[in-house]
Amino acid sequence: MARHNDLIPAPDTTLRDERDEALRTAARLRAVLDCAHDAFVSMDGDGRITAWNRAAERLFGWPADEALGRRATELMIPSALRDAHDAGMARVRRTGFSELAGRRLELTAIDRNGREFPVEMTLQLQHERGEPIFHAFLHDITARTTARTELRQERAFLQALLNSLDTGVAACDGDGRLALFNAAMRDIYGMVGRTTAELEVTPLARAYAGEAVQHEETVVCAQDRPPRRFLTNARPIDTPDGRRLGAVVAMHEITDAYRAEMLRRCRHAVAQALSEAVSARDAAMASAMAVAAELGWVCAEYWEVDEERHQMVRAGSWSRAGVDLAGFTGDEPLSFSIGQGVPGAVWERGADIWSNDLLGDLTDPGRLPLGHRLGLRAAIGMPVHSGSRVAGALAFFSDTGVARDDDILSVLRDIAAQIGRYVERRRAEDLTLALASARRDFDRVIELVNDCVWSVRYDTPDRWQMLYVSPGESGVFGGALPPADTLANVMSEHIHPDDLPQFQHYHDEVAAGRPAEFECRFIGFDGVTRWIWCRGFPRLEGDALYVDGIATNVTERRELADRREALLEREQEQVRRLRELDRMKDELVAVVSHEMRNPIAIIAAYTDSLLEEPEFAGRSELAAIERTSAHLLHLVEDLLDLARFEAGPTLLDPRPLRLDRLLRQAVEEHRITAQVALATDIGPLPMVSGEEARLRQVLDNLLSNAIKYTPAGGTVTVGARTTGEAVIVDVTDTGIGIPAEQYPQLFTRFFRASTAVDRKIKGTGLGLAVTKAIVEAHGGTIAAEPGPGGGTRFTVTLPR
Repeated sequence: MARHNDLIPAPDTTLRDERDEALRTAARLRAVLDCAHDAFVSMDGDGRITAWNRAAERLFGWPADEALGRRATELMIPSALRDAHDAGMARVRRTGFSELAGRRLELTAIDRNGREFPVEMTLQLQHERGEPIFHAFLHDITARTTARTELRQERAFLQALLNSLDTGVAACDGDGRLALFNAAMRDIYGMVGRTTAELEVTPLARAYAGEAVQHEETVVCAQDRPPRRFLTNARPIDTPDGRRLGAVVAMHEITDAYRAEMLRRCRHAVAQALSEAVSARDAAMASAMAVAAELGWVCAEYWEVDEERHQMVRAGSWSRAGVDLAGFTGDEPLSFSIGQGVPGAVWERGADIWSNDLLGDLTDPGRLPLGHRLGLRAAIGMPVHSGSRVAGALAFFSDTGVARDDDILSVLRDIAAQIGRYVERRRAEDLTLALASARRDFDRVIELVNDCVWSVRYDTPDRWQMLYVSPGESGVFGGALPPADTLANVMSEHIHPDDLPQFQHYHDEVAAGRPAEFECRFIGFDGVTRWIWCRGFPRLEGDALYVDGIATNVTERRELADRREALLEREQEQVRRLRELDRMKDELVAVVSHEMRNPIAIIAAYTDSLLEEPEFAGRSELAAIERTSAHLLHLVEDLLDLARFEAGPTLLDPRPLRLDRLLRQAVEEHRITAQVALATDIGPLPMVSGEEARLRQVLDNLLSNAIKYTPAGGTVTVGARTTGEAVIVDVTDTGIGIPAEQYPQLFTRFFRASTAVDRKIKGTGLGLAVTKAIVEAHGGTIAAEPGPGGGTRFTVTLPR
């Protein structure tokens, strides 16, 4: 049995075996590297070559024995890159890390002959005994780079060629991503970075799905741009074995051609509508409908100017089938003032309007906000002119924003001009028919009147050419007027000589272009002299002066006027006599009143003396004499007051006084004997200027009348208030009242209302006349009216 020590190999033997194995491994590695197609280069931390295979010899032209131990910068790094290479090596030695390790890099290398060429390198970094070791595999990629450059040039040439085309071209790859598109297609769609899945409605997406698109019209609505139309062809791109490589599309724009055809159709439709219309309104509305239908707008309206009401009135409206614009369109009457809504704004500006902001651009009391809620987004308005004035407006509305288009505006202006001419022509025809009808009606009416209506052309002072004369000429002038141009001379020969100055003045005024009239005696063609009244209205038409007028036989009126003058003169004489009698009566009343005052005062004084005697005290006869004397004296005082006030300005002694105090004092004194309730409504009153005794007389008269004519149990109310310029006092009763027709006579002397006379209530009829005279002497007024609860209300107004 062998000993254990015999089984343990000697150290030298183990080391030798390991060395031999390492040598064999290194030999095998060198053999592998020498057989590799890629160049293999190893460097130490200083950049010196430690390994260089045969492919490296072939690639760089340096044999291994010359390359080993030399710096890489001397063998394969271009001089322009050596500093950067050395800086990178120093950074790796310092940090022990390389950002290029493990990456496939494309670099520029140099061979022994100084030829620079592109290489692809894979770099590995490892550390031995703390020092970095670099291993790199390199191979020449000159062919690949050349091919790639040629491919890039070909693609640039192809892209430049495609970008030069007006037709949009785009292609997608097998994954459906856009791989190729020219500038025209970018302008159409802006398709950079998008897939056909995102563009599934486009012809390219349909072609990628296998559909062949041939001469198809396509409408493209890019954001914030008007719709554009294209003629489109698209095809899928497949390999012979059926594998889908992608798809291609070509789009040729036909927007201008389509627009031209559309506008041509609009003009044709408008021409047909105008030819078939029976009225101006029908023509305008049919034209608006045709235009809106062709342009794809949802609503069209025609508005007419009502010059009498100064409003724009809707004449008709149309909306596209399937669009619900209830409340916005319709046949119900609708009108706008100038400046309101689309038609009002067109009317105010006299020019077209194109708005994509219904709520911000235009003033509308509520209709445009309603249209915005219903989906309307754009409005176009176009005036329809008749001569220099705006006779109407076309209004169009769209449910999408519509960019302002000068071509469409030009067509709309042409259409509006056609409608304007049609409206003017129909208006002229209607006016001609109306004029003919009015002329017939005028002739029928003129035939029924006795006046003579005439029209002449004024050439010179002696030459008037008769243009028209109505059948009534015989009744006015006693025969037919001459049609010759000697009319002025004929007229002057038949006018009464005393009235020729009036005719000459009339002639001069009319010749100066001013309306004139005159009245004269005319010796008729039948020899009868008549009074005629004539009035003329001149008018200028160009350089010619025309005069239209009317002549009337006023002979009967003049005769009646003469008789009326005679009657008037007799009536004036009677009025003078009555005024004289009235003056004499007033003087008699004043004299009698003045002369009666002293005897009545003497009777009253002796009566008072007798009543003081014991033997006569209590005698009823003396009491009756006393009452009668007091009544007569009061009557005389009233008559004298009226005489004073009516004779002229009465001297008063006005002083500032408290009217509210005077009112309360008068009420309290009358309350003692009154059989009715006395109420007051007297607010704070300012000081007024007046004579206290006279104003108290006014209050006493009004209160005594109110109490006298109010039955027991009634109410008399005294109220007072102030305004900015006056103080107003009301005395209201609930008494027997006054008939409405008698109020105007209430303040007349000796007048008494029928209600008082019927009830045998005594009175003189002078109290209210005196009261009015006193109030007016203070610069105030007094009035009466029925009370709110029956009875009468007297209102006194005094200045502050």
